Amino acid sequence: MNHRERTLAILRYQPADRLPLVHFGYWRETLQKWAAEGHLSLEEANGQADGNAADQAIAARLGFDYNWQTMFYTNGGLLPGFKGEVVRTLPDGSRHIRNGNGVILLAQADAGSIPAEIEHLLTDRASWEEHYKWRYQWSEQRVNQALLQQLKSTPRDTPLGLHCGSLFGHVRDVVGLVGISYLQLDDEPLFREILDTVADICYRNVELALQSGVDFDFAHFWEDICFKNGPLVNPAVFRECVGPHYRRIADLVRQHGIDIVSLDCDGCIDALLPIWFENGVNTMFPIEVGTWNASIAPWRAQYGQGLRGVGGMNKTVFAHDRAAVDAEVERLKPLVELGGFIPCPDHRIAPDAKWDLVRYYCDRMHAVFG
Repeated sequence: MNHRERTLAILRYQPADRLPLVHFGYWRETLQKWAAEGHLSLEEANGQADGNAADQAIAARLGFDYNWQTMFYTNGGLLPGFKGEVVRTLPDGSRHIRNGNGVILLAQADAGSIPAEIEHLLTDRASWEEHYKWRYQWSEQRVNQALLQQLKSTPRDTPLGLHCGSLFGHVRDVVGLVGISYLQLDDEPLFREILDTVADICYRNVELALQSGVDFDFAHFWEDICFKNGPLVNPAVFRECVGPHYRRIADLVRQHGIDIVSLDCDGCIDALLPIWFENGVNTMFPIEVGTWNASIAPWRAQYGQGLRGVGGMNKTVFAHDRAAVDAEVERLKPLVELGGFIPCPDHRIAPDAKWDLVRYYCDRMHAVFG
């Protein structure tokens, strides 16, 4: 079996010769550190992107089989985006930068975390009509037809996902968490119009990509709308306003033979999981262990075998020692035995990770799981 075959077999509860060893990429600072230590070249560190040649070379050196985030992306955002520009430079050297969403961010030197949001341009119907609505018109330019034809004619032995976009997280990024929380109360018609507009673009993008005939192995959404204590959106609002859009796209991909529909959301997702599940999403990723000890086990007990998972491996052990790695591999054993679950570091591998420990993890996983 190749990696593609064994991955789909496991997620469909079918026999497989062994467990594929999957990863979710790296922080840029991690690769820079490993390059400085001599484990990879600077060209590989700077050139790595999900699923590309540098990514595959680094994975092979560590012992991973492939990156789950190997996907075909369409453009579900602003077209065109705003021009990135420095709005002002502060006395301490930090800068206010307008990004492609029209949001002004605080950029600080040597800061590796998510930058603070200073100001949002989309605040009301007037700003929607003037700056955004026309940027959310659908066109075939949003789907790279040349790349689809290349994918169609290229043999592969690893899974390829069709990225279906973001139905709420992208809007949150544009409006801001505080802004979108107020908008649903201050102007509910506008709130729904924005969500419906973005969701329709995602649907039409997926529809056009599927018409290419590329044999995608799974469909995938991105949200990142939870934190350690739960969701950043009212579940009742999410169910009513966003759930039907998930169902519409999930039904579409299933009509084209795609039965694995995965969802990337960080944080404690338990309150939103039933909404995704009842609307066609059946594979949770990356199942962050976090301080709340997320695991597929209680979800499987609640939702049955219809609920799959990729992730759930506590990547923080890469900063410790071999004993910590051994304990984590042992913890994963009963989860793998549930079936329909593929362990994967529960987010991008962080800068405190030790190269030798990541390699040791890969060696142990291959030894334990074939």
